[in-house]
Amino acid sequence: MATAAFEEIVEDFEFFDDWEDRYRHVIEQGKAMEPLSDALKVPATKVDGCASQVWLHVQIDGDRLHFDGDSDAMIVKGLIAVLRKLYNGLTLAEVLAVDARAEMGRLGLNDHLSAQRSNGLRAMIERIRETAAAQI
Repeated sequence: MATAAFEEIVEDFEFFDDWEDRYRHVIEQGKAMEPLSDALKVPATKVDGCASQVWLHVQIDGDRLHFDGDSDAMIVKGLIAVLRKLYNGLTLAEVLAVDARAEMGRLGLNDHLSAQRSNGLRAMIERIRETAAAQI
């Protein structure tokens, strides 16, 4: 299960021949995001378990999840952008039903991220899922 926005990324990735092109595309996704307000970069929004500084500001509107985020590392900011396309706009139940590891695997990300980046990605996914679960 994935949003139409995430499916677009999957389609884009099918055109790339090598990991470096995919890596650049992820970074470009992050550069296209608006930076998170400094007022939202507080301990409550900071994600532990990431090698770089990461903040996720998750909001629930009715039963739909939306979040913004930022990082001091360009690849991580790109991963946040990809996760936004995976999750934003889903209902809380849909968020919990998403197999994020499998969805990200469709992009080939699981095979090319360092162990630290993979741990950080898991920590971001866990924060999103925990926030959704707490609202149900």
